[in-house]
Formats: sequence, C-alpha cells, structure tokens
Amino acid sequence: MHHRPHPRRTAAAALALVSAGALLLTGCGGGDEETAKDAGEVARAKLPKAQRSAGVLRVGSDLNYAPVDFRGTDGKPAGLDPDIAEALGKVLNVRIEIVDTPFDKLIPNLHAKQYDVVMSALSDIRQRREGVDDAGKQINPGVDFVDYFIAGSSITVPKGNPKGIHTLDDLCGRVVAVQQGTTQDEIIGRQVTACSRAGKPLTVHKFDSDAKALAEVASGVSVAGLNDFPVAAYAAKTTDNGNRFEVTGAQSKSNPYGIAVRKDDTALRDSLSKAVDQLIRSGEYDKILSKWNVSAGAAQNAVVNGGI
Repeated sequence: MHHRPHPRRTAAAALALVSAGALLLTGCGGGDEETAKDAGEVARAKLPKAQRSAGVLRVGSDLNYAPVDFRGTDGKPAGLDPDIAEALGKVLNVRIEIVDTPFDKLIPNLHAKQYDVVMSALSDIRQRREGVDDAGKQINPGVDFVDYFIAGSSITVPKGNPKGIHTLDDLCGRVVAVQQGTTQDEIIGRQVTACSRAGKPLTVHKFDSDAKALAEVASGVSVAGLNDFPVAAYAAKTTDNGNRFEVTGAQSKSNPYGIAVRKDDTALRDSLSKAVDQLIRSGEYDKILSKWNVSAGAAQNAVVNGGI
C-alpha cells in the first residue's frame, strides 16, 4: 500500500524505518536549481498551464485508510495525505480537490483523466511504474511517482494475540485478511507459496477495503490482517479504545508512498517534486507527520520513482 512513532513501536523498528527512508531518499532530489531559486518558486513555475489556469489540482484518493486517507467526523477528507495535499496546494497556489475513488480504480481512473494525480498511501513499486501485473503482463501505461513518505507493512492481530502470531511464517495453515491490490496483497501472495511448500496451506480472504479486512480479524474468522504500519498502529490505538487489536512482529518491506502521475505529465511531476521539497524545507511537512504520529516515516527530500 497501500499501503506508519506510536507507543507500540520499538526503537529498532523506528530505526529500521528511518534508515529505509534515508537509504531511498537521501541525495536523490534537489540540485543546483534550488541554490539560485526558492523551491516553491521553481515548483510554481513548473506547474502546467492546465492546472495553473484552472486554479485546482484534482487528487484521486481512497478515503478509507485511517490515519492516512479517510473522512473525518464532518465527512470531509482527513489524514496524512489530505493534509500534505492541502499544504502542496498552498505551495503551488492552487485549490486541492480530492476525488474519493475505490483503491483498485485509482490508477485506471488516473489514465482516464478523471483527476490529475493519485495520492492514497500508494506504494511506489516497479509493477505500478511499468504498468504490469505480477506475471509481467502489460495492463496499463504505467505511472511516475513523486515519493514523499516511507512505510513498512505490519501484522495486526486481535488484542492479546491469542494465536501467537509474530512472523509471516506463523500465518501458515491459517486464514488471513487483506485489502486486494495492495502491497500487503503482494506480500501475502508470496507467503502463500512459502506455506504451500511447507505443507501448511495459507488461506487469504481479500476485501475491497482495509476496514472490511480488519472487521474479519475482529470477528475471529481471520487470525490476522496485513496493513501499512501507520494504519495498523492507528487501528490498534483507536478501535474499541485500544482493546480490539494489537500490532505484532517486525515491519517488513519498507517502501515509499508516492504521488502517482501519468508518464506524459512530466512537468506536473517535476512541479510536485519541487513542491514536496519546499514543504520539507519549510518545516510544515514535519508538523503534519507529527500530527498523525508517523514522524519515523519522514523523507529527507522528494524522489522521482525511488521505490524498489
């Protein structure tokens, strides 16, 4: 994912996440251009005429993934991504319009030009950049990413961890719930193969939202769910006053969230990259991450297509 500091995070996990962010993002952005001009000025200058004239940037997002993308009690978009999007809008001097879209429709609808970009806890992975499925079959033209945050995947289990789940291998012979089309869906797909080889088949129940997957974990039908760390930590902290879930084991596969842009929209991509850099330099980025308790996933600067 989407597919996230928190009281349950260990120092080692936090260090691993920060290290992943530094490894992926340090030294990949910026350049001589900013030595002569303010990054915000550069970002606004690069913004395509279409968005500048309209005065709006339309953002596709699946508002069903708290605390990254969701609807607040007032029904309006809330979370890490909407806050970062609004801040980017101020840098670029455009209004942000978020278009709520099911996760598996986000990239197809981007190619159909129903919005300008996608920002929805969307992991920058090779398959999405190249527009191919897991078998290597071309399914769309692919996208470019402007990476802005690092997230790992976590295992969410019922409070008390009654089945003693601590690793992916502990899931073998059991039932697990995930949101389809996510990084976690990809991870659990590989684990299905590993469990089959061990003679302990893993059953995966896939849902069109993370909320539905977590509901099955709460019901006891699935022993665990896989989520981006910020989502897992948020669910553990807030659901039933912290009495429903807990996060177990170490995070796996840290990867950047990226703003997805059509490959032919290079000017928009580069404008957003400069805008993210400006947001980080201004200190506003750190304030937003701190608000949502996800500071350990901070990027040092924007990167284009920095995922693995």
